[in-house]
Amino acid sequence: MAEDIEIYELKRMDIRGATVIDGFPSVGLVSSIVANYLINTLSLTQIGIMDSVYFPTVSLVRDGRPQNPVRIYAGEKFGDGQQSVDQLVVFISEFQPPPNLVKPIASTILDWTEEQRCKMLLSPEGLVIDREEDSESAEVDVGVYGVGSTDEMRNMLNANGLQEFTEGVITGVAGVLLNEGRRRDFNVATILAEAHPDFPDARAAARVIEMIDKFLLHIDLDVKPLYDEAGRIESQLKLIHKQAKDVKPPTQHSPAMYG
Repeated sequence: MAEDIEIYELKRMDIRGATVIDGFPSVGLVSSIVANYLINTLSLTQIGIMDSVYFPTVSLVRDGRPQNPVRIYAGEKFGDGQQSVDQLVVFISEFQPPPNLVKPIASTILDWTEEQRCKMLLSPEGLVIDREEDSESAEVDVGVYGVGSTDEMRNMLNANGLQEFTEGVITGVAGVLLNEGRRRDFNVATILAEAHPDFPDARAAARVIEMIDKFLLHIDLDVKPLYDEAGRIESQLKLIHKQAKDVKPPTQHSPAMYG
């Protein structure tokens, strides 16, 4: 089925040596939030699409322009003349691939990444945790971990102070990319942030972005808006949770709502 998934170039750009970011939906939509943030903040340009007869038959319309369900964005390599800043390529999608498409999608991404002579591939991912729902503190310490497909990748993660993810399961596109990276001896890493699985976790995404900035960009990206958004979402959820607790269940003597 991998041969039924194609990548089409919309704009020619030299991305040799770039880092590719996987933005397919993940736990807490961490990867989607990270991908959108990087595209918008760094003003990345759309350079291509991924398409297949098996993809959703939809067009996303934004600013009056039709958009493919899977898009590829990239930026020029830039820096301040003293410190190198990595060129980024970002895959982004709004749809969760069904199980039968996960391996073909991951293989196609990695095939293309190697063909373009990019140097490594990163997958932002959420790590499911149980947070205290009734905590009154908006300041939650979000753990961030990394796992690499090669010794070189693991050394790079350790050198940047990223705690190694030693035991557990990584599913979906990110998991297949890790396995394929190991098989091909290509540098693939998953950066995991503890995330709530039931709503978009902007705080977890912000922690991943901070690590990507430290690891690759070195430009002090401003993630405060994401933390603000996380606080807003959590405040809404706490209110809903409190309201749900205040609703007393009907007793057996209560009148029925319907006759």
